Amino acid sequence: MTDGDTGDGPGTYRTVAGRGQAEFEVRGSEFIGYVSPAETVADAEAFVGRVESEHPDATHNVPAYRVPADPSKVDVLLREWCSDDGEPAGSSGKPALNVLVQRDIRNVVAVVTRYYGGTNLGVGGLARAYSRAVKEAVDDAGVVEERPHERFEAVVTYDDSGTVRGILESTGVEFDADYDEQVSFAVRVPVEEAAGLRDRLRSATSGRVELSWSRPE
Repeated sequence: MTDGDTGDGPGTYRTVAGRGQAEFEVRGSEFIGYVSPAETVADAEAFVGRVESEHPDATHNVPAYRVPADPSKVDVLLREWCSDDGEPAGSSGKPALNVLVQRDIRNVVAVVTRYYGGTNLGVGGLARAYSRAVKEAVDDAGVVEERPHERFEAVVTYDDSGTVRGILESTGVEFDADYDEQVSFAVRVPVEEAAGLRDRLRSATSGRVELSWSRPE
């Protein structure tokens, strides 16, 4: 098992565009590589758990991820973690993680599932196979540049809801509206624009809007 933190600032970053998958055989062993975006350690570990539940009979499910260590902060360290999951030490988890580091992608989780085919591959053969599975899964997913975002909730009465909705629509940010006794807007906005947007909402509603901050991502 490997666990470490590395610095990373709040600028644009590279990550996978979505879920990716790759499958191949090496000397009878079947390898299935999976990657997915993950914003937190909890997201990454949940994805690992889903893959393990999909392959409960696999010989190994080798995980690796690079995600923000503390999602409550904009300028965060990355947590880099991997496990060999029963394979020889250093033969699988580290090679999988190294692909994510070398490709300079973050906010990402990878799992490589192996069904043993009866022939030992050796440490070098395993390292090549696990690296290949992650590389091909990343290629399948595609890599994109992202800007750090944060989420917050804006709650207003019906009288102010049209004003708030108009501001959100005019700025082009992502949001979902929930019309109940009051109206709640769940907003996702680039970090550098968030403070200004909240100021606009306060000003437009004369301070009546209730704002609750969630987390960067």
